[in-house]
Amino acid sequence: MKTKVIVSWSSGKDATLTLMKLLRDPAVEVVGLYTTYLEDEVPFQATPVDVLKQQAALTGLPLVLIPLPEAFPPNAVYQSRVVEGLRSSGLDIDAVAFGDMFCNGIAEYRRSYIEPAGWQCLFPLLGQDSRVLAQEILASGIQTLITTVDTHQLDGKYCGQWYNAAFLSQLPVQIDPCGENGEFHTLVTQAPCFRGELKLRLLARERQSRFHYQRYQLLSS
Repeated sequence: MKTKVIVSWSSGKDATLTLMKLLRDPAVEVVGLYTTYLEDEVPFQATPVDVLKQQAALTGLPLVLIPLPEAFPPNAVYQSRVVEGLRSSGLDIDAVAFGDMFCNGIAEYRRSYIEPAGWQCLFPLLGQDSRVLAQEILASGIQTLITTVDTHQLDGKYCGQWYNAAFLSQLPVQIDPCGENGEFHTLVTQAPCFRGELKLRLLARERQSRFHYQRYQLLSS
């Protein structure tokens, strides 16, 4: 019997690569995606909820939306929101999958609240070299836009660029090529697991303190 998995969906490349790997796994059945959000967008990614819904529609999977009371709620609040959101989703879930890459304690943190709820944790990308994964993302046909840049780590000029070989070649050597230290965040517009694509009109770059955001208008899918 296949393991029924829901994928933590951020709207970006890591979540998309995770989803693609799971869809190819004969032992797994992906039953849905879930996203935590604040007001009308994903914190840090700055992805509007309407865009998340469009991405989910392109995958053909149901999307579970879990509201947060603030960007950084206390751990207990965050964990209970996620667990209750998944429990009340109506989906039959055996495991929750995450796109984390670094072995920095994040897997243990995820397990600390997911496993007591009765689910497994899956980490298809964990421990793999970021440089290798960056090349895999490009080779797999995932098309993604840099939508957020933390200017304490990376020049804001990178915001609004496409994640491609040219982008990677320009990155300073200290920057993780997958942005796994929070240097940048992305929005996937097209991927092999999408039935179609997101079409965007890029608008102005917005500066909010240390973060730069590429704003855009969703034209169609």
